[in-house]
Amino acid sequence: MTTDALVLDTAAQDLLFREARTANTFTDEPVTEEQVQAIYDLVKYGPTAFNQQPLRVVLVRSAEARERLVQHMADGNKAKTSTAPLVAILAADNEFHEELPTQLPHFPQAKDMFFSERSVREQSATLNGALQAAYFIIGVRAAGLAAGPMTGYDAAGLNKEFFGDGEHSVLAVVNIGKPGDDAWFPRSPRLAYDEVVTTV
Repeated sequence: MTTDALVLDTAAQDLLFREARTANTFTDEPVTEEQVQAIYDLVKYGPTAFNQQPLRVVLVRSAEARERLVQHMADGNKAKTSTAPLVAILAADNEFHEELPTQLPHFPQAKDMFFSERSVREQSATLNGALQAAYFIIGVRAAGLAAGPMTGYDAAGLNKEFFGDGEHSVLAVVNIGKPGDDAWFPRSPRLAYDEVVTTV
């Protein structure tokens, strides 16, 4: 494998991908509002279809909100979610189309032309929100922090607890902070290039 074909320097490649891992423990060092804003201000430029930007982020900072969150997590995720410096709930806004006239100014009619049906919006919001969630995780790494994304939770319970409007769908819960002791599980294998890529 060669990194010569990549413009990004090796240290940045390692920070974002090769050395980055899903963290399971964290130090007590807080994650500041300034750090989270810097992360968002970087990753907001990631592409989405029709520039729809369905991702919504709830930062769980208060003890009361943390208790409400943990009760909906799977048993294996409760302890680390209780102790992470910051937890972000990432959700897709299924009413993202209301923003399209301002976010897609050259094609404002896309709101009604393509997204008038709820089922179409939900499918699009899930796909594009998941893309944005991936950008968010890379942004956390770019800030020198570790992310612990999880999907082990009661989705209906979280939707009701933190949104309650029927317009959002939780995509992931992400623990964020500086990695603590024994933060990593062993690195799992990755498929090789030839197992993934074909040329036609």
